[in-house]
Amino acid sequence: MQHTVYWIEGDGVGADIWKAAKPVADKAVQCAYRGQEEILWKELLAGEKAYVQTGEYLPKETLDTLKTAHVAIKGPLATPVGTGIRSLNVTLRQTFDLYACIRPVKWYQGIISVVRRPERVNMTIFRENTEDVYSGIEFASHTEEAKKLIDFLNQNFHKNLKEECAVGIKPMTEYGCKRLVRRAIQFAIDNHLPSVTLVHKGNIMKFTEGAFQKWGYEVAKEEFPALTITEKEVREGMDPQNKVIIKDRIADAMFQEALLHPAEYSVLATTNLNGDYLSDAIAAQVGGIGMSPGVNMSDSLAIFEATHGTAPNIAGKDIANPCSLLLSFAMLLDHIKLDKAANAIRQAIQNCIDKKTVTKDLAEEIENAAPVSCSSFGKLLMEEIEHMQF
Repeated sequence: MQHTVYWIEGDGVGADIWKAAKPVADKAVQCAYRGQEEILWKELLAGEKAYVQTGEYLPKETLDTLKTAHVAIKGPLATPVGTGIRSLNVTLRQTFDLYACIRPVKWYQGIISVVRRPERVNMTIFRENTEDVYSGIEFASHTEEAKKLIDFLNQNFHKNLKEECAVGIKPMTEYGCKRLVRRAIQFAIDNHLPSVTLVHKGNIMKFTEGAFQKWGYEVAKEEFPALTITEKEVREGMDPQNKVIIKDRIADAMFQEALLHPAEYSVLATTNLNGDYLSDAIAAQVGGIGMSPGVNMSDSLAIFEATHGTAPNIAGKDIANPCSLLLSFAMLLDHIKLDKAANAIRQAIQNCIDKKTVTKDLAEEIENAAPVSCSSFGKLLMEEIEHMQF
């Protein structure tokens, strides 16, 4: 069977990690399925490569193709800070309603961590991806738009905003929040995980973040009543009976909990900005976002991605770590039901870590490791896969 996968190279180190990772994915599928399954790669243009070839950072042809696609994977895309083009990542998420950003975070044995017990970290973060302050509704200080909004708020809602404020709006809908939590709960049920924790700042932002918490509990009660139970009900003596426990935590407290008691949390469901912070912070506990895969999903399209930045300072030097992209490949292969190939990639990475033959950034985190180039690391992974029994 042939599986069509669209791919975007990405900016900066994108070219480096793709040269190393794509052959590994092909090798895993080839060895696991002996020709019965195959990936048909189709490149799409986006980012700086697209601009050089077409004069656009996100060409219409790419957007038109993704409208009918089911699976894609991309490298990192650059976005200037404070000026220039709008984030291509945010544009893709909003254009295709990729409302769920899903980041599984777990430790690979042998990597030195900033925490003492990284093996206790095994969390999957479900981040709402289209609403919140990332909606991009903001106005620069001293602009006519900002002044109009400030005047409206001051006059109609008795606020006392200074005229020179920059202002932004934080829209959050019941529909958007509930579908994210619904997906997180279903994931926990499907994977026999013990809990889903709603992470919010509802003690301060009561009608947005607080509503996220409220709507999350409603989803559990109304749509999964036989399969979920609240943490409060468990404390009151009710038997969980293999149900998914629904918890909630204030966002700042959750950062502390992730450090002190990571084993108590398996799935986190949270808002856009909170999820952005948490996914990187928790990844830091297991070696950084270089070891963190991710996917942005709608109900019909999944775009997997390397979760790190473009790292332009090392682009073209063949020293980048391709593991984030490789582990995203593994997620993609799971998604299209090629789990044997997915597990082969993960095992090959662990084998190379065990043998201490890893890229420079990982070698700095592993005692007595011998750093290898990005391309050499890819070849070593393929050799590991070739020697596996399927």
